[in-house]
Amino acid sequence: MPLSFQITTGSSTPIYRQIIDQICHAIATAAITAGEQVPSVRALAEQLLINPNTVARSYNDLIRDGILEPQKGRGVFVAQKRPIYTKAERLRRLQPALDAFVNEATYLGFAPDEVRDLLDSRLRPLEVEKRT
Repeated sequence: MPLSFQITTGSSTPIYRQIIDQICHAIATAAITAGEQVPSVRALAEQLLINPNTVARSYNDLIRDGILEPQKGRGVFVAQKRPIYTKAERLRRLQPALDAFVNEATYLGFAPDEVRDLLDSRLRPLEVEKRT
């Protein structure tokens, strides 16, 4: 199944970050797996009607983080999952997003139980998609 991207121009999330997030989500849900090729920089830029430098930036960030790997003359592929970060480092990297999420939910008036339910509802599909 080809990888499909949806970019929202005018979003507060930069386009390069939207690409990163969608690739990471596709890997997390097993829509794409280790060893599969992602579209070339040029092909994805043409598909999304964006500057190739934007796609290159996304891919470079994912390569740096060990999520993608370039293969000389062949393209860019999903890397084999390997423990790149210690658990402490993973928690340190996740903490700002968790803080922002909790702060926003609190600001919007959600109770802790409602926040847990919302989070569970977002995680449930990932568990189901990963099993299929």
